[in-house]
Amino acid sequence: MTVRLDVADGVATVTIDRPEARNALDAPTRESLAEALDEAEADDGVRVVVITGSEASSTFVAGADLTELRERSTAEQRAASELPRVYERVADCRWPTVARVNGHALGGGCELALACDVRIASTTAQIGQPEITLGLMPGGGGTQRLPRLVGPDRAAELALTGDPVSGERAAEIGLVLDAVPPDDLDDRVAALTGRIAAHAPDAVEATVDALRESARLPLDEGLASEREQFLEVFDGPNRREGIDAFLQDREPEWE
Repeated sequence: MTVRLDVADGVATVTIDRPEARNALDAPTRESLAEALDEAEADDGVRVVVITGSEASSTFVAGADLTELRERSTAEQRAASELPRVYERVADCRWPTVARVNGHALGGGCELALACDVRIASTTAQIGQPEITLGLMPGGGGTQRLPRLVGPDRAAELALTGDPVSGERAAEIGLVLDAVPPDDLDDRVAALTGRIAAHAPDAVEATVDALRESARLPLDEGLASEREQFLEVFDGPNRREGIDAFLQDREPEWE
């Protein structure tokens, strides 16, 4: 299997495991990744999803499968582009998504990380959009999501030079939330996901949806949507339990 799904304590970990190809995203791997997300969404115990590369590969995702791209015709590429894409599948996941960037995240790998809600990287990771060095351009959302994270100047530098940045530099420019030494990566990811998974599921789902809408809606529309989502959560099963637990100084029991 090129993609594994493990669920524990409310956290679904999706591991891309194709070490012989440095976890390159060929068609079967993209399909398996989408299926893993479907399974995670259907699990009532899941609250947050982590996407990472296998330890055997020491890579997050090295990019698209170049052999596949080399042999594909323009007509085939156009047809493929019209199919649902794994990047949007990640971006539309029911639960918050965290990219655990344990190594190279290049091209499609960078775009996969960009599609996640949060990115945490190893300081030794290499992150970038090198497509231009191959006579191509980013095609998985890089030209759209990158400027929203790092601003137009940084995005232009990354996409037009093709030069990657280290995990440490990525944190400095806002491309990732945090960069930590490789031995500390699991603890840093677990600290974040554990906090998210401890909260009420309806509040988590509504909050991440509202945060995503902020990137695609005008402010007035986003505020109107937030008000409606707030009322839905307010009317849900967990509002009184959360307040009562706080007032009684105990842990809440969410539905």
